[in-house]
Amino acid sequence: MEEDIAHLGLVEDDAIAVDAAALEIAALDHPGVSLDPYIDLLGEITERLVMRGGAAGSAGERAAVLAGVVGGEFGFTGDRDSYDDPGNADLIRVIDRRQGLPVSLAILYVAAARRMGWAADALNTPGHVLVRIGTASESVLIDPFNAGAVVDPAQLAALLVRMLGPGASPASEHLAPLSNRSILVRLLMNQATRAEAGGKGERALALYRRMTQVAPSNGHAWWERARLELVRGDVGDARSSLSAMLEVTRDPGLRAHIFAALDALSGGSG
Repeated sequence: MEEDIAHLGLVEDDAIAVDAAALEIAALDHPGVSLDPYIDLLGEITERLVMRGGAAGSAGERAAVLAGVVGGEFGFTGDRDSYDDPGNADLIRVIDRRQGLPVSLAILYVAAARRMGWAADALNTPGHVLVRIGTASESVLIDPFNAGAVVDPAQLAALLVRMLGPGASPASEHLAPLSNRSILVRLLMNQATRAEAGGKGERALALYRRMTQVAPSNGHAWWERARLELVRGDVGDARSSLSAMLEVTRDPGLRAHIFAALDALSGGSG
């Protein structure tokens, strides 16, 4: 079934509509479910944004309109009661329940803003994805998990301390925009780590395979895929995954690590 999303790994990153792609990924776990109602809802969100904020010019105005529509009218917010529910990273279930993780909700905000022609990015904030509306010269940070509330510098600093520990302070890597593929990988990673922690190795492996379909240049996804294939006893598959990782890895130290792993598997059977 992962082949159904292989096209996402072949197109330019900018060509990926991140909410539609996340729905395609979620559909792999919902065979027979039509995506039409979900696509229609995304269209309804856009229509409401046009009605309420078509004239919004500043980043602050646009952020307020997004929060009013996505978080207010449509009621999307963070799931504080069952944060680790796998459905919080499944966009079909997120739309059904109007609840999700920061990354899944960020996908809705970013995609909706971009359909309006507004600059918007999900940010590589540790442990809690935030969204930037606007450009580097004029921007507002919002928290989709908190119904699109604005995040001021003090709140950002507190978030980083909570996620990284005392002494943490905002740095450029914490506010770097995520590519569309990186957003999708982070969404899948949330599911994979929870699945493996819950003893569901086969499920975790399926999710890493999806990551390598969506983002074939993501070396970490290939490494984790190979690790779980090896746990499963699929030495040949693990070797193939490591070889694929070698194709996309240029770091000399990491390449040496991959070669060492391949050497260690050379006596195995596929």
